[in-house]
Amino acid sequence: MYPLIRNRRLRASESIRRLVRETTLTPDDFLVPLFVTEGKGIKEEIPSMPNYFRLSLDNLEKEVTELWKMGLCSVLLFVKVDDKLKDNKGTEALNPNGLMQRAIKTVKNACPQMLVMTDVALDPFSSYGHDGIVAEGQILNDETAELLAEMSVSHAKAGADFVAPSDMMDGRILTIREALEDEGFLNTGIMAYSAKYASAFYGPFRDALDSAPVDIANVPKDKKTYQMDYANRYEAIKETQIDIDEGADIVMVKPGLCYLDIVREIKNEVEVPVAVYQVSGEYAMVKAAAEKGWLDHDAVMLEQLTAIKRAGANIIASYFAKDFIRTLG
Repeated sequence: MYPLIRNRRLRASESIRRLVRETTLTPDDFLVPLFVTEGKGIKEEIPSMPNYFRLSLDNLEKEVTELWKMGLCSVLLFVKVDDKLKDNKGTEALNPNGLMQRAIKTVKNACPQMLVMTDVALDPFSSYGHDGIVAEGQILNDETAELLAEMSVSHAKAGADFVAPSDMMDGRILTIREALEDEGFLNTGIMAYSAKYASAFYGPFRDALDSAPVDIANVPKDKKTYQMDYANRYEAIKETQIDIDEGADIVMVKPGLCYLDIVREIKNEVEVPVAVYQVSGEYAMVKAAAEKGWLDHDAVMLEQLTAIKRAGANIIASYFAKDFIRTLG
């Protein structure tokens, strides 16, 4: 057929490229992670995450108001807990006046229409930095799932729209769903971290929350007994389908770029929205390289975000959300 068919005709100008573009990004694609800390007047930059901050509740209020004005309508809350409040069972996570519970109320009071999702895991509250209860060198599954269900109910009572279990315990979605139903929270959604891999890309996030596993005897040194082996592909589909069967409304793949094959596999298999978490290490690498002048920050950011959506993501949890809005002019 050559030269009757010339594909370059559809690339000849910016106007035609925009007209036929298959994948576009909008503010509605983004879920904005926010880190919350105790105190007042605190906006503390995270050293390994340039231009990203831990916020006290008064600054959290300002931040969500700004996000809403920018067209960003969903946030995912994480809290940095004081060491003196941490223990092996994450007791502070169930405090009805705890930092997470107050953060939820702060967001809803400041911006009632903002969709609030909450991290559900023990690691920010654990003296061992693990997502579950530690006993004799093991992470206990079923006991942890029960605590996660209590956490989820506590978040729902505070006003959370969705809970987001990030722990990777078996059966926790069903346990959480049943607990929410039993307490009358029929409309509280669950975004399950369904295919969360044991990744080296989480380092800056753990710095942000001081939630890395501790290096002491009889405590696992990493999270590989519950987070997924990054060499595995079909396991991700199995994990995701189980979460859907147990009541998950949204499923997530985490991290992002190294796992886009997994995103597409899952997108092809399921009929619920698929979220992708572009994690702290992915963010930090772009920021660091851009600061060195080694790459064009905005060009690389947009290429990465577009790749995530092109792979099948309906939702992108990303620290670049405000940077993306800035590129819209």
